[in-house]
Amino acid sequence: MERHAKGPALILAGLAMFGLREARCEVLDATPGGFSMKTTVTIAAPRARVYDALVQAVGRWWDPEHTYSGDAANLSIDPRPGGCFCEKLVQQGAVQHGMVVLAIPAKTLRLTGAIGPLQESGVAGSLTFDLAEREGATEVAMTYSVGGYRQGGLQTLAPLVDTVLSTQLRRLKEFVEKGTAVPSPAP
Repeated sequence: MERHAKGPALILAGLAMFGLREARCEVLDATPGGFSMKTTVTIAAPRARVYDALVQAVGRWWDPEHTYSGDAANLSIDPRPGGCFCEKLVQQGAVQHGMVVLAIPAKTLRLTGAIGPLQESGVAGSLTFDLAEREGATEVAMTYSVGGYRQGGLQTLAPLVDTVLSTQLRRLKEFVEKGTAVPSPAP
């Protein structure tokens, strides 16, 4: 969903700003035919609250830089099988980022689809958010597996997609815990 290409230094600065070192991010596998990644964060809130924020408030925590419209408020998730993770565009346009295939409130949300610029290639993806209670908090494990064809292969996209989606998960954590997806400036 990149609207603008970012240099590695800017991405690293953004990761530091959002404290992604607190998240466990990992590209599990990357080949020319596909990749898989996993990011895990612990959110200091009950599972039901985290799930509600995930599906009902996506427009408040998703980074607007990773939208087609430039405004995350245009995003929505209909949390039922066949439901759309969609974005409204100008002049009645729209983009489907994913389709919900599994929705178990306070436990699992799974979408299928090629997110963002992956839509331009012949690929399919499965994005899963698993929520587990951990000592009064919620551990969210997000996995994304992509396979198919892309000229030049998919392996080079794995780290970028991992960075973008891991940032989104970190923003969800910030939103649930602090009410804003943007952390306060350092003192």
